[in-house]
Amino acid sequence: MTEYNEADLQRKAKDHLWMHFSRQSVLEEHGVPIIVKGDGHHIWDSKGKKYFDGLSGLFVVNAGHGRKRLAQAAAKQAEELAFFPIWSYAHPNAIELADRLAEYAPGDLNRVFFSTGGGEAVETAFKLAKYYWKLQGRPTKHKVISRNVAYHGTPQGALAITGIPAMKEMFEPITPGGFRVPNTNYYRAAEMGFTGSEAEFGLWAANRIEEMILFEGPETVAAVFLEPVQNSGGCFPPPPGYFQRVREICDQYDVLLVADEVITAFGRIGNMFASTTYGIEPDMITCAKGMTSGYSPIGATIISDRIYEPFRHGTTAFYHGYTFGGHPVSSAVALANLDIFEEEKLNENVRENSPIFRQTLEKLKDLPIVGDVRGDGYFFGIELVKDKDTKETFNDDESERLLRGFLSKGLYDAGLYCRADDRGDPVIQLAPPLTIGPAEFDEIEGILRGVLTEAWTRL
Repeated sequence: MTEYNEADLQRKAKDHLWMHFSRQSVLEEHGVPIIVKGDGHHIWDSKGKKYFDGLSGLFVVNAGHGRKRLAQAAAKQAEELAFFPIWSYAHPNAIELADRLAEYAPGDLNRVFFSTGGGEAVETAFKLAKYYWKLQGRPTKHKVISRNVAYHGTPQGALAITGIPAMKEMFEPITPGGFRVPNTNYYRAAEMGFTGSEAEFGLWAANRIEEMILFEGPETVAAVFLEPVQNSGGCFPPPPGYFQRVREICDQYDVLLVADEVITAFGRIGNMFASTTYGIEPDMITCAKGMTSGYSPIGATIISDRIYEPFRHGTTAFYHGYTFGGHPVSSAVALANLDIFEEEKLNENVRENSPIFRQTLEKLKDLPIVGDVRGDGYFFGIELVKDKDTKETFNDDESERLLRGFLSKGLYDAGLYCRADDRGDPVIQLAPPLTIGPAEFDEIEGILRGVLTEAWTRL
């Protein structure tokens, strides 16, 4: 492994690096962990310490670190054609990748519009939804509905869809037209005013979408944006019947359904698209992260034949795009990555082992600090509580001390990179590479048990 000058890197980072979603004060005062190598489901820092990557980088490195095949695919393509845009021209890799994605996608989602990441893919879907309705002679359909605490990106349009007030207030006024409905956190259903079975809760939550459409007026609502499993807040899977009811509502009121699969696509839930897993029939899918397993940036919005139809003929064009969308190198890496998925049966591995992963994590529910374990595939959240019986959560000061004051560093020091998140109630999120199995589940559980046990004593 290459040796690094830790002091020199820390000085340069402190002087010049502005990190994303981070408090710069931490860098200024304490420095920052510097990750220099990855192999399989492990990463190493600049001091040589080894960690279990329990988050696949950021829900990204689905095929695992250190895949020479993907690095070689990038290098080979860069030598042949490093860059060319898909603005009135095309190149083979973008064509082949679009064909591959359309084959995987459910229903008649046959058109692929490339971007360079998930936020851009959501931005594309938002703009296209509004334009589609204008082309149908219904220009007042411009509003979008999403769920409380849901994260859909940070570009101005995507931020309007994001349902986390604390991430929006500093950028007011934001793009208008975003409206929120309850999410599918069954653990907190009573706090939303619902009591009943999980299936009944799913119908209740879906019907709140209909309620919002009617309140705003169907002729003003363009689309509903939903993650198959909501990430922010801690892995909320869809209750039985939820998406089927949402589809009925969207059809009844002529509203487009967008499945935001930036996280859930490419094996995270056990299929290339979680829409397939849950029988969702969306009008568009947004995707990104796992498409290349992070070896090169790319994103895509996959669009139904119905939405594409106005653009098939005449002079109508979608005046939207990105310089690096469908990049030749990224497309080559994506194709090689998808080959790995098929050859090594990574989706099958997730489907086979997900129940074992869940059972292993549920052992942690014997700890007083663990209130709920939820999720699907290789994507789980562990909600932390002050009182298991009442489900009492931590106040802001307690959450600050627990997550940032102890847990994030405690887990990292114990050799597990994952995410302690308080965009909703405090949770630990896990999304490891899709290559692991039961032995690694036990390793994760053991580290979590030790750190969470200590966290409770510190409270």
